[in-house]
Amino acid sequence: VQLQASGGGLVQAGGSLRLSCVASGRTFSTYWMAWFRQAPGKEREFVAAIARSGGNTYYADSVKGRFTISRDNAKNTVYLRMDSLKPEDTAVYYCAAPALDRPITSMIRNPQGWRSWGQGTLVTVSS
Repeated sequence: VQLQASGGGLVQAGGSLRLSCVASGRTFSTYWMAWFRQAPGKEREFVAAIARSGGNTYYADSVKGRFTISRDNAKNTVYLRMDSLKPEDTAVYYCAAPALDRPITSMIRNPQGWRSWGQGTLVTVSS
């Protein structure tokens, strides 16, 4: 799977951004997708994941209620809508796809549960 993320930028605290990730190489509707992020000097951390049909979603506690993951299978695209952004949301955001249709449940929030990664898009939130 090849993944191309976009939509990052500089935004003030309290603002919003929408990230997009276009996938190719496999039938998009057959696998879960996820977003992770990595801040300078920190490990890559889970942000959100979405099931094949979009019916199930998972969120990190730090973004629950502020971020929304969604997908459009007709466009081979997964989105991350980010509202009420905080300076601590500053990071490079990566989209990810699993090796099979989905990671096992215990690995959904672990980067090792995902096989393919986009190039990352930088989100900077100023205070």
